[in-house]
Amino acid sequence: MTDGMYSHQQKKALYVSAFLDELVRWGVREVVVSPGSRSTPLAMCAYEMSRRYPDRLRLYVDVDERGASFFALGLAKSAGRPVALVCTSGTAVANYLPAVVEANTSRVPLLVLTGDRPVRLQDLGAPQTCDQIKIFGSYVRAFRQMPEPGARSQDLAFARQAAREAILAAMGPGGKPHCGGADHVNEDVLLAGDGSEISISFEYSQDVETFAVASRACARMAGPVHLNFPFDEPLKPDFNVEGLFAAGARGSRGAGVDSSDESADQTASLALLGSAPVLAGRVELPWASVLSLEALLADRTVLVLAGEGTCETLEEAYFVVDWAAERKYPLLADPLSGLRSVLDECVIDNYDNVLRASDAPMPEVVIRFGRYPVSKHASLNLAKAAQINVVVDVEQTRDFNSATDVFVACTPLDFVNHEAVFEPGDKQEAFYQEWVERNDAERDRIGAVAFADDADGFEGAYVSKLLELIPEESLLFSANSMPIRAVDTFLLKSDKPLAVLCNRGQNGIDGTVSTALGAAQRFKTTTFLTGDFTMLHDLNALALRRELALHHGPAAGEAERSIVIVMLNNNGGAIFDMLPQASDEDYFERLFLVPQDVDFEAAVAAFGVPYEKVSTVADFASAYEAALAEPGINFIEVTVPLRGVRERYAAYQG
Repeated sequence: MTDGMYSHQQKKALYVSAFLDELVRWGVREVVVSPGSRSTPLAMCAYEMSRRYPDRLRLYVDVDERGASFFALGLAKSAGRPVALVCTSGTAVANYLPAVVEANTSRVPLLVLTGDRPVRLQDLGAPQTCDQIKIFGSYVRAFRQMPEPGARSQDLAFARQAAREAILAAMGPGGKPHCGGADHVNEDVLLAGDGSEISISFEYSQDVETFAVASRACARMAGPVHLNFPFDEPLKPDFNVEGLFAAGARGSRGAGVDSSDESADQTASLALLGSAPVLAGRVELPWASVLSLEALLADRTVLVLAGEGTCETLEEAYFVVDWAAERKYPLLADPLSGLRSVLDECVIDNYDNVLRASDAPMPEVVIRFGRYPVSKHASLNLAKAAQINVVVDVEQTRDFNSATDVFVACTPLDFVNHEAVFEPGDKQEAFYQEWVERNDAERDRIGAVAFADDADGFEGAYVSKLLELIPEESLLFSANSMPIRAVDTFLLKSDKPLAVLCNRGQNGIDGTVSTALGAAQRFKTTTFLTGDFTMLHDLNALALRRELALHHGPAAGEAERSIVIVMLNNNGGAIFDMLPQASDEDYFERLFLVPQDVDFEAAVAAFGVPYEKVSTVADFASAYEAALAEPGINFIEVTVPLRGVRERYAAYQG
């Protein structure tokens, strides 16, 4: 068939459905849509695909573009595969910027699909029209201005190729979309050459070692990609056309593409590759490089600073720990590294406390995996103290301390995978034992919070109790500011598998509630730990309660996810009380502490979310356990003091 045989609206249907189908073939499983007019072809085609093939694509709707983009960020961060975003033109696109910046810094794959006016309406005062060409600048891995839809063979082939290129750019060099989610099951439905469906179910081991304990998206160079789609009116696509979602596919006999005898089985054959035709192998260090590294480390005291990006699953965490234990390397484990789910003496979970001592054991070599950890104190002191700093990363040092001496271009897992024989010397053994002993002593100090006389007035006591009660194989999503610092202090290593996530790319509070709710879709139980400032910044994310129930709840025929929001309400910005700005002068409260006096019970009730308020650790424990047993979103407010946070932490930090 030729392009002229289709109506304007049928061309839209074939073109956009071909693009979306190819995204799904290459690993996309979710699309997050915000309502709007100019994006109608994208939104309606995504809805139609999710309706026809619910096992291929799941569609979420969020009316707020900023919240929607962070919700997609959470989905992608917890799965390690691209999530598509759809919005209309104008300022709707601009609202994606904070999440795009976070995704770029945290290496999270997002596909930003924006509707736009055609060229003939640009710069002429048309409503909801702005220059969307490269609007995100250098914060995206790639940008493509899409042509107006057509239904010729070359149009559909290009739409599919653009989708493939977008996936490859979003996943980065060597990246491959993960298949499967928290339920360890993923079913792909592909179309064979004759239009029939091929259903292949990929079963993942229920063994706890497959559990994701950290972000699945930051070890490699994943990131956001932007594709801008100009659409002319009428915008509503006509789905009454042959070959919808099959047109233009290689091996398809659908509309708009020539077929051949050899191509009929191509899609069926490709299905054997798995959930997406993107294959990735491990990077092995050349043997000469391995020998050079071993020579560098020999006869020097070494420790490993393990930040976000060290590993993704519990199995990978065990692999890194075994490597460190064999070499007697203290493994300083950031809470986002995934390593605190391993109970081994080489895992140093209280390194921030240890390094606060004036006589702390300092290494001659620091090997850093992933990002610098949450503890600024530890990052700065170690960077200054070490004679040699080795950074292991696929492409960037991410070294704001400007201390890199050696850069090893691979992932941490690739780094520990070499087979060199290594025997730690007496010097390293002694250094290691001192770290283990000091770490154990700090563990006792931190554990004493549960028995403190003033526990009810200390936010750390509530966090400690939460970490004691949180179920295994659940998600702990932490807000920035004080919550992640409390997690860093009170999350002690254990043999309880726990996923710990946080938006640490920019350390901001933008869209944090939405991100947590997105990430929660991969887990049966989620706890979101936040402060009042962060909650206020994204309070309207609670409106997603209804949308989430459509996917996991009675309407979806399955158990609803349990999401418990624990808000530590100090009625202001207590983090500033720990910074140099702290003062008793009037400016400090006016500009930094900024009390808000919000009635959160009334605010949360507006969204129909169950609410409890507590002011003792005992009451919190009861409320938290009850909330964990309830489906949907539940909210617990904990009241804590605004001032004096530095003094309250001092007893547990040496």
